[in-house]
Amino acid sequence: MTINTMRAVVLHGKENVAIEEVPVLSPGVGEVRIKVERALTCGTDVKVFRRGHHARMIQPPALFGHEFAGVIEAVGSDVDEWNVGDRVVAANSAPCDNCFYCLHGRQELCEDLLFFNGAFAERAIIPGRIAAKNMLRVSSNTPLECAAMCEPLACVVRSLELAPVEPGSTVVVLGLGPIGLMFVRLCVLAGCSVIAVGRREARLRLASKFGATETLNIDEQDDVVSKVRDCTPGTFGADVVIEAIGTPEAWSSAIAMVRKAGTVNLFGGCSAGSTITLDTARLHYDEVTLRASFHHTPTSFRRALQLISNSEVKAPSLISTHISLDEVPRILRELADGELDIIKACVVS
Repeated sequence: MTINTMRAVVLHGKENVAIEEVPVLSPGVGEVRIKVERALTCGTDVKVFRRGHHARMIQPPALFGHEFAGVIEAVGSDVDEWNVGDRVVAANSAPCDNCFYCLHGRQELCEDLLFFNGAFAERAIIPGRIAAKNMLRVSSNTPLECAAMCEPLACVVRSLELAPVEPGSTVVVLGLGPIGLMFVRLCVLAGCSVIAVGRREARLRLASKFGATETLNIDEQDDVVSKVRDCTPGTFGADVVIEAIGTPEAWSSAIAMVRKAGTVNLFGGCSAGSTITLDTARLHYDEVTLRASFHHTPTSFRRALQLISNSEVKAPSLISTHISLDEVPRILRELADGELDIIKACVVS
């Protein structure tokens, strides 16, 4: 039976998405077509929904969504590694491996980083470069909805490659969305004592489940910076502070929470044009290191799938609800308006 059209979520602009019938394409040279079994909502999706675009990742009109896993249903010419029926997860990008940054071990900063969008759909065409470099087989023991979480986890893995934590360190994770909770788990696995700082009690409880030694509700603190420092050895501040909120205020708080010679991992991306004021004397005389990170690499993507497949990261705990494709526009709007408190919604095609 030939299928000519499929249902997909299409981004048309600011707060404008719709379920539409779109053509089902045949895979071209090096490409594969996947039947999307599971897709996940993401904070980046919500930001793109609010703004109507992303400068590097997506320009409307375009198919939407980027965290997913599924089963290959067709392959293009010159595809030897993949077969119809393979269970796979694909990243939302792949580097060129030829530019200055790729050749210097910084593939996440590739000057020709190829992005994919189109996870909120019944089917997806995976570009040849991604299929070749950043698509992985998923074992039958790993649920596809868990494998779909590889992309955000790979970003966390990469961040900790660039700003590693050491066993025995005291680490503060500021912000307990899915990314912050992943940071909590990986830092615990690394042998750190983790102070998880967030707002919602359910997230704080989940951080404890993931191994955090202490949790702090920001809304219950008159001075959250002082409270965090009080919780650290000698009240000096944390060895490492990981900022996973993405606001200038959070960046400033993170820097204030770290000890002398400590490291601040500025993961959360702020809006373009945002600025903060830095105490240059403190940075200099306290030898504070500020480190930022963006995106992921093929190596970190593979490590993420390994962590999920081994159940070292409790992926099912991060899925709050299951929804149909038809519900995606409503969920995105409710998340954007702050009307919905979920970690991730899993879209079942």
